Amino acid sequence: QVQLVESGGGLVQAGGSLRLSCAASGSISRINAMGWYRQTRGKQRELVATVTSDGSTNYADSVKGRFSISRDNAKNTVNLQMNSLKPEDTAVYYCNANLLVLGLYSAMDYWGKGTLVTVSS
Repeated sequence: QVQLVESGGGLVQAGGSLRLSCAASGSISRINAMGWYRQTRGKQRELVATVTSDGSTNYADSVKGRFSISRDNAKNTVNLQMNSLKPEDTAVYYCNANLLVLGLYSAMDYWGKGTLVTVSS
């Protein structure tokens, strides 16, 4: 079994910072990309940032220059440092990992349960 557990959400004023963390655990053979997505009520889940196993990153245009994603391959963790937060960043943030489970042959996407980030104006 595989679990992704997020932490670090909360309430912050506009202009403030938060750091989200996610840890993957279980029978993991290999983790490919890890990332963060977010979703607000009535909208589709959208990509925030991703990082590959070799450290290549990708960001949504709306967060470039404000958010920074990083991962620790040894600990199977991924972090999202969010600076200069805006009210429109308010959402439930989900951790994602594309990973291969021990004994299986194809990698799959796994999701955390989400952590709420609220940015007040």
